[in-house]
Amino acid sequence: MKIIDEPQYGPMFRFSDANVYWTLHTLSDGRRIGRKRLSEAVGVGEGSMRRIIDTLRDWGLISVKQTGIMITKAGRSYLDQMPIRVINLDVGDSVVGEYTQSLLVMGVSDKVFNGMQQRDAGIKAGATGCTTLVIRDGRLLIPPDWNVDEENPHLAKEIREDVGMTESDVIIVGGGKTMPLAIEAAVTAALELF
Repeated sequence: MKIIDEPQYGPMFRFSDANVYWTLHTLSDGRRIGRKRLSEAVGVGEGSMRRIIDTLRDWGLISVKQTGIMITKAGRSYLDQMPIRVINLDVGDSVVGEYTQSLLVMGVSDKVFNGMQQRDAGIKAGATGCTTLVIRDGRLLIPPDWNVDEENPHLAKEIREDVGMTESDVIIVGGGKTMPLAIEAAVTAALELF
């Protein structure tokens, strides 16, 4: 899924669609935030954040005032329409990385084969690891065949009860040396599924 197209002419962006998504997610709590704090939370430089902000403001998804940046009703609606939900899930040793970020990606399990495509997308984004979880034939798996129900029943129970994952959903967990890298890995891998 592309959120923002690269310019045909001039310098290339130094940010990704994952950074644009995470900017909206960071603002989704409804509080105003300054550009510097927002760029730190997203993991991009202030120049890149300025470009992201300008684009999102032009699209009417955020408002920018002297008191800070805030998501608009249209921005919240845009974010809610995306089939990606940020979840808190500790998968332990199932993903490599000092920091991890988990996402529930809805309705795309048929696009996951062995999880390597998602791992590769995460690694290209700067991750140290990226793990995918799916439900196949009622079994919670890390593709292709690591059975979470048998190997880690506590995690399987948490996913089934707290996350509410269905057979059509996918969980992607990005891992990185920093939180912004883990986030970018997970979101990049998620966006690759659309």
